[in-house]
Amino acid sequence: MTRYTISLIRGDGVGPELVHSANLLLEAISDNSDTKFSLDIMEAGDSSISRFGHAMPEQVLDTIRKSDACLKGPVGESAADVVLVLRQSMDLYANVRPVKSFPNLKGLSDAIDLVIVRENTEDLYLGWEFEADSSTIISLRRTTERASRRIAEFAFKASSQREKKKVVAVHKANVLRKGDGLFAKTCRNVSKNFPGIEFTEQYVDACAMNLIRNPDDYDIILTTNMFGDILSDEALQVAGSIGMGPAGNIGDDFGLFEPAHGAAFDIAGKNIANPSSILLSSKMMLEWLGGKRGDAVAIREAQRVEHAIRRMLTDNRRTIDIGGDMSTIEFTNAVIDLMY
Repeated sequence: MTRYTISLIRGDGVGPELVHSANLLLEAISDNSDTKFSLDIMEAGDSSISRFGHAMPEQVLDTIRKSDACLKGPVGESAADVVLVLRQSMDLYANVRPVKSFPNLKGLSDAIDLVIVRENTEDLYLGWEFEADSSTIISLRRTTERASRRIAEFAFKASSQREKKKVVAVHKANVLRKGDGLFAKTCRNVSKNFPGIEFTEQYVDACAMNLIRNPDDYDIILTTNMFGDILSDEALQVAGSIGMGPAGNIGDDFGLFEPAHGAAFDIAGKNIANPSSILLSSKMMLEWLGGKRGDAVAIREAQRVEHAIRRMLTDNRRTIDIGGDMSTIEFTNAVIDLMY
């Protein structure tokens, strides 16, 4: 039996509803397997500002640091004050976003299976912005060899575990000759250590086009922070729905897992949001924990989660926001029923 302490951040908008779904899933796994969870549910984001005056209170950050992993609901306007703080303070340098086709969703292909591996600690998302004068803002973009190398190594190692064994480095080195030039050069150098993996390069605009034209061609897309953020949303929609998108923020010692989408305030509180994104984020978390601890049960339970969601969609059982008639909680309970 293996026990994990998990921090659950409720978030904003549909976040609390999705985190409730994840809570039910993790409790069911804990009740029905030898993978056990202690769950700490906490506030961070817009709701935390209104209650405590801070998007990320220090005691919340301390609790997260002491846990084995964190599962986070989407956050609203204060997202940068939550997720960027966590990424930077805990050095979660790899943002991993799997993109897969699921049954009965209107994607451009039914055979998409790719992963976007995005550098997660630098680029424009450092938020280094300055007023040159009252009408001019200067935004600085940082690129280092160290960060480029470790995200490239992460991507190649991930690809070595997959069937296609292909990595494409996506950049804009023809324009951003220094920063993206360094990123591209570093990726090329790392590729030499993985001769069994096919390595290519694409400019980001060409990649954006080819994701629509030939999404099945991709395996691992290795890219910088902002480009990866944009391409992952595009790829998820190409596959059928951004609501199916999980994400992991992974460092050497900690993992933060969350839906790839935002807080969706327009449907918040209606109990109609598709919880698949956070259920699949839970699946990613289980796989990461299982790999880290050698916990085969956690990995098996992760597979059960995705299998149950696929069965739901194969039977055309969907939530209201994606054209079905099920509520968030009905869908969640049905997934758990299929698992056990």
